[in-house]
Amino acid sequence: MSLSSEQFSTHLLQWFDQHGRHDLPWQQEISPYRVWVSEIMLQQTQVTTVIPYYQKFMTTFSTLEALAQASQEQVLAHWAGLGYYARGRNLHKAAQQIVKDFGGQFPTSLAAMMTLPGVGRSTAGAILSIACGERQPILDGNVKRVLGRVYALEQWPGEKAAENWLWQRAEELTPVQRFADYTQAIMDLGATLCTRSKPQCHRCPVATGCSALAQNRVADFPFKKPTQVKPEKSVYLMLLQNQQGQLWLERRPSKGIWGGLWSVPECMDWQACTELAQSRFGKASSLLKWEPFRHTFSHYHLQITPVLVQQSSANEGISEGEGGYATELALTSNGNWMDLTAVINGQIGVPAPVQKLVSQLQDY
Repeated sequence: MSLSSEQFSTHLLQWFDQHGRHDLPWQQEISPYRVWVSEIMLQQTQVTTVIPYYQKFMTTFSTLEALAQASQEQVLAHWAGLGYYARGRNLHKAAQQIVKDFGGQFPTSLAAMMTLPGVGRSTAGAILSIACGERQPILDGNVKRVLGRVYALEQWPGEKAAENWLWQRAEELTPVQRFADYTQAIMDLGATLCTRSKPQCHRCPVATGCSALAQNRVADFPFKKPTQVKPEKSVYLMLLQNQQGQLWLERRPSKGIWGGLWSVPECMDWQACTELAQSRFGKASSLLKWEPFRHTFSHYHLQITPVLVQQSSANEGISEGEGGYATELALTSNGNWMDLTAVINGQIGVPAPVQKLVSQLQDY
């Protein structure tokens, strides 16, 4: 790199002062709590996607205490659609841990910060640097991409040796003064100019120090993770609707995909769908298969086939509740009948595919 560490940070901060983003919601009324929530939401998620979720979340959970006192269901209802739901569960657990173990005050050391669920070294460093006045380097995805290009790192940054090497470079480049602004500046650089595709090198404040640009190999860096073909899985999602128009939803286990959210029952084959429908609504049940669609997770593709089963007055052999519809489900599953509007309005946390299906069902 042809720029010294001091020149690198100076050029970057000058650019940030003139062209950086200064009006993001979490940059206002800066506090450890507000920065922490933003850092967790921004993990693997674009700023434009996060902003409305962040604003709604902070309106409801304006303080750490409010978040700690909320139920997991309330938290996940505000997280629904944002993806990577373990982040929301960990955020809730961490808030309760801060109240229990730290008297409601954010820990102020890196080691203590990293004891919180879902908080790694980079997230902890960002909170301490931006909100606590402590100089700490960070190494999130944006920074890995910037440094991988600046140094033309001939390794995938996810390898442990490469990651350790990048941490050393991040430490060297973080200035002693204005480290909070530098932390935001280098994240901004990766998010707005040094992007994955079509990076704007002609506008980059540290272009003269970029080894990848000097070699005319910007597109080669950072090295990509060795490719693996994502496996395919398939599932039938059962939309069980009673005579009142309500949908049967079940609480998913806390671990695994869609952990802690409400979802519709699932079956692995058509025979299981038929048996489930008959056990719930009787032999008169008719099943309507909707158009299948694909939902992609980080490690596999899920082929989803929705199946609609609506209760009719012809159903027989099912016990009736006060509202005149089947109660057998309530006796056999961890679930409940839910109004479609409660799902549509975000009062209940459901996975994105289920949210999509409920919207289709409302218009059906």
